[in-house]
Amino acid sequence: MSLRINDQAPNFTAQTTQGELDFHQWIGDGWAVLFSHPKDFTPVCTTELGYMAKIQPEFDKRNTKIIGLSIDPLDDHIQWIKDVEEVGNTTVNYPVIADTDLSIAKLYNMFPADETGSAEGRTAMTNATVRSVFVVGPDKNIKLMITYPMTTGRNFDEILRVIDSMQLTAKHKVATPVNWQQGEDVIIVPAVSNEDAAKIYPDGWETVKPYLRKVKQPG
Repeated sequence: MSLRINDQAPNFTAQTTQGELDFHQWIGDGWAVLFSHPKDFTPVCTTELGYMAKIQPEFDKRNTKIIGLSIDPLDDHIQWIKDVEEVGNTTVNYPVIADTDLSIAKLYNMFPADETGSAEGRTAMTNATVRSVFVVGPDKNIKLMITYPMTTGRNFDEILRVIDSMQLTAKHKVATPVNWQQGEDVIIVPAVSNEDAAKIYPDGWETVKPYLRKVKQPG
């Protein structure tokens, strides 16, 4: 079955560059970002892993762990990370999963369930669908899924923006409008009546349309 937003993120045990881990246990009571790669020593992915290493403190501020995945063995990961750190002028402090039997990629629908073989002999092109980002919440449910083409580097600043939105809207009965950034006005969700909104927002709000009410970001 295909995965959808709000489905439980499939759990797994995996070998990583930081040892064996149980995914749900590793997440704990925080958030997590799982981002996957078709193969080690690929140019676009090298820049992505380096950038994630640089902005890891931003994820830490949001109680969000990050973990990579690539269809290659641990020994290759360790050598590749040296390149990542050199090119990105940074240090990789997050784990990278060695999905050599393709099991996690299949579990997360990045490969068909009946895909055969292992990492050996596979190329970046045969693994092209393994370029996804999954954001998982404290309830272990999938909150976001994005899949990118091989030629387009991912925008991880956007992932931070979405996490800001999801963490805010999980606490308050609001939604965030197009291109919203931290600190900007938000939208009161339609499920909140004007009477209830008046109790929550005594300073009032802007009514653009009866169904579109803007208010200052709570908190």
